[in-house]
Amino acid sequence: MEWRYSQFDPELEGLTERLKHLQRLFRELLLHTDGDVEQALLILAQVGKRYGLLDERLTIEQYKEWLEQRQSIARDRAGRARLTKRGEQELRAGALEQLFGGLANDARGDHRVQSSGTGVERLSETRAWGFGDALHLVDAQESLKAALARTGTLELAEEDLRVHETEHLTSCATVLLIDVSHSMVLYGEDRITPAKRVALSLVALIQKRYPKDALHVVQFGDEAREIPIDELPYLSAGPFHTNTKAGLELARELLRRKAQTNRQIVMLTDGKPSALTERDGTIYKNPFGLDRRIVNKTLEEADHCRRLGIPITTFMLTTDPTLVEFVETFTEVNHGRAYYSQLDELGSYVLVDYVRNKRRVVRG
Repeated sequence: MEWRYSQFDPELEGLTERLKHLQRLFRELLLHTDGDVEQALLILAQVGKRYGLLDERLTIEQYKEWLEQRQSIARDRAGRARLTKRGEQELRAGALEQLFGGLANDARGDHRVQSSGTGVERLSETRAWGFGDALHLVDAQESLKAALARTGTLELAEEDLRVHETEHLTSCATVLLIDVSHSMVLYGEDRITPAKRVALSLVALIQKRYPKDALHVVQFGDEAREIPIDELPYLSAGPFHTNTKAGLELARELLRRKAQTNRQIVMLTDGKPSALTERDGTIYKNPFGLDRRIVNKTLEEADHCRRLGIPITTFMLTTDPTLVEFVETFTEVNHGRAYYSQLDELGSYVLVDYVRNKRRVVRG
């Protein structure tokens, strides 16, 4: 399916807009179906017809053909459609655009903290020159203005010199912990899809804007496991308890090997810790209330992270009083941060927090 423009065609423009809507809807369905392309397309065919996105001029078969032509999907040996590497990348980019479009479209962004002194990027703002400031930072125009204001002439003195403010970028290593316990899909409320959207967005943000940053994704249920970036669309919740300690241990070990200046853990969870890995590898579980043994071991891990300089930012996906009680203590022990956010706001919360708070202020 290929369209060529020779002159403006309102009808063709309408098809293009429909195609954009189909793309957004298809990406959303991929998240809800854990990356199952066949199931997502089946639902898309039904929804597309119902809401006028698909008709005889743009059929689901033509849309599939278009996806294959742009190499977003491909057929496996069994003939089933699956996402390609390009399709997975488009899914990440689409998630970022949906959650944080302003940042995605801004070529500069705000993933930096302003600091006085030597940095890596020159700003338009100026300040008085200080000993040690690099000469290339001197703003001649502002310096002459200062001299003129002081004496009425253009005779410069040291006190007239103005230099550009700078910003210092520091690298950051992040582990995103995602709770995949049964409660993430319990009682008909889907919390795992927004969590996946956040992970995909964060990957896209870092790859696009901060390639020197490192991001690992860890799922934790009864056990903890690092998820390769390519597997994110297929992440799903299961019949698991919440082994928060195991997730934190794995995150800490991943960060221990990182050379980045800043290291942090971002945790998305909707449940209190209810599982613990014993020394012999067995898993102790107690889903009822706050088990002091499980809680104490989890708090010990939070304190261990604090002593290593690894802050933990917790995003609570529910206002359950038991969870809130635990997270407040957990955050105090770690000296981290905790937020409660609505599911539809989760992505923006996490991305804004990452962009604004994960940079080190360096003074020259």
